[in-house]
Amino acid sequence: MKTRRNLIAATALMAMLAGCTTNPYTGESQAGKAGVYGGIGAATGAVIGAATSSKKDRAKGALIGAAVGGATGGGYGYYVDTQEAKLRQTLQGTGVQVQRSGDDLKLIMPGNITFGSNSADISSSFYPTLNSLVLVFKEFNKNGVNIVGHTDSTGSQELNQSLSQRRAQSVANYLTANGVPGQRISAYGAGPSQPIASNATDAGRAQNRRVEINLRPL
Repeated sequence: MKTRRNLIAATALMAMLAGCTTNPYTGESQAGKAGVYGGIGAATGAVIGAATSSKKDRAKGALIGAAVGGATGGGYGYYVDTQEAKLRQTLQGTGVQVQRSGDDLKLIMPGNITFGSNSADISSSFYPTLNSLVLVFKEFNKNGVNIVGHTDSTGSQELNQSLSQRRAQSVANYLTANGVPGQRISAYGAGPSQPIASNATDAGRAQNRRVEINLRPL
């Protein structure tokens, strides 16, 4: 009995350690994100597998549960790890920020490099950046692409709402025109309602004029 318990505990520990992954783009060993999800899933699977097996087969059940739980828990987390690394590599030096919260990725595109003043026409100088994003979105096709336009508070609410919507739609149209499936994409304008900086300063207003692309599981 004691031997079986030790084996189950060792299996759970090995499952947690197995949650550590090596990012193929950075070469770093990491226990965060995918590792955490995969490790917890594997350990949980080991315990459940042991609990639901007969006394004779508990050790075997723990091993099977660890394998299934690890694959389920780590799959999308590892996928996002890889996608995040590729995006950071691709967007380095472009002015586009990459942020992550859990398994959600956010790209922040400042308005001054994406559009002309008070315009929803994408600047031609930004085409290469969008073309690079198209390639990444085609390679990583397991998440939706939610595009949100934002403005500062200068001008009327109606004008800002319209401009933010048209800018978001311009980015969506560019992506679909270049082969990103339309069913993955949504676009809407938030106007000035979601500032990330103070609208009392030029610098703050410049930060608020932006388009965000949110990448989440389909």
